[in-house]
Amino acid sequence: MTSSNPKPKILLLGTVDFAKSTWEALSTIADLTTPTSTNRQDFIQECKSGKLNNTIAAYKTFSSASITGPWDVELIAALPNTLNFCISNGAGYDSIDVHACAARKPRPILVANVPTVVDDATADTAVFLLLGALRGFNVSMLSLRNREWRGREVPPLGHDPQGKVLGVLGMGGIGRNMKKKCEVFGMRTIYHNRNQLSEEQAGGAQYVSFDELLAQSDVLSLNLPLNPRTRHIIGKPEFAKMKTGIIIVNTARGAVMDEAALVDALASGRVASAGLDVYEEEPKIHPGLIDNPHVMLLPHMGTWTLETMTKMEEFSIENVRAAIETGKLISPVIEHKDL
Repeated sequence: MTSSNPKPKILLLGTVDFAKSTWEALSTIADLTTPTSTNRQDFIQECKSGKLNNTIAAYKTFSSASITGPWDVELIAALPNTLNFCISNGAGYDSIDVHACAARKPRPILVANVPTVVDDATADTAVFLLLGALRGFNVSMLSLRNREWRGREVPPLGHDPQGKVLGVLGMGGIGRNMKKKCEVFGMRTIYHNRNQLSEEQAGGAQYVSFDELLAQSDVLSLNLPLNPRTRHIIGKPEFAKMKTGIIIVNTARGAVMDEAALVDALASGRVASAGLDVYEEEPKIHPGLIDNPHVMLLPHMGTWTLETMTKMEEFSIENVRAAIETGKLISPVIEHKDL
C-alpha cells in the first residue's frame, strides 16, 4: 500500500496472553497498534487527538476495562470515526452499549463476542457449584480449613442430584451444555426462554412458563445475558414463587439477580444454598453472601482454564481478521445480526 492509502489499523485494548502468534500474524493485513493511555480519561483524549485515526477494528480483551471503562455513550462518541468493528473477548458483553454502537454516526460500530467457545468450561463450573451447593459441602470445607473436621456441630445432610428437577433460565449454548452434563446425575431439565427451542435443540428438556420454572425447579441455574430486560429478573417476588429449599446457581452475570433479595431468601430458608461465580458489583460481594457458609463462592472463574482462554483469544482474533478481510464478523452479537 502507498502512503496515500495506508494499511488499516487494528487497535489492541489490553493484552494478548495466549494467542500471540495468531495476533502477530494480523500484521500482514493491518497495522497493529495499542493506545499509550492507561486510563479512561486519557484514552478519550487520545482518541480525540487523532492519534488513532484510520482504526478499523478494536480488539477488546479482558484487561481493557482499566483503560477504557465501559463502552458507554461518552466513550463511543470519542472513538475514531473510521472504527467499524469491536471484537470483545467474552460471551457476555454487558459492558458495551450495543444500541449506542449501532446508532453511532457516521458509521455504526458492529460488535462481536465469543458465543460458543466458553460453553464447556462455564457449564463445568455451574455443575461444580450445583453439586457443591446441593450436597452442602461448603460448610464442612470451611470447618476443615479451621481444623474442626466437619465442624463443632454435625453439618446438615445434603441432597442427591438424582431425581431432582434442574430449571434453566436461558437455554442457550451454556444452558444446553449444562443440561447434558446434569442428565448424567439423573436430573430432569425444564427451561424457560423468550422463545421455545426446537425439539432437536431442547434435547428432551421441557419448555415451561417463567412462573412454572420458578415453582417446579429444585435447582435453578441462571444462564441468560445481562441487559435492561434481564436485570434483577430474579428478585423478591420471584423467590416467593419458588420451592422452599431451592438451590440457586449463577454463572451468568451477577445483576440478573437481586443479591440483597437472595441474602434475605437464604436467611428465611426459602433458598437452602447457592453456588455463585458472578456478582452485582464485582469484585465487591454482598457481605451476607460471604458470611453465609451455605453459599459456595468463586471469583468469576467460569472460563478460567488454559484451554478455554486460548480458544477464546484465537476465536476473537479470527473475528478481527474476518472484519478486516471481508467486512463481516463471524459472530456478531444478536442485536447486530441484521446490521
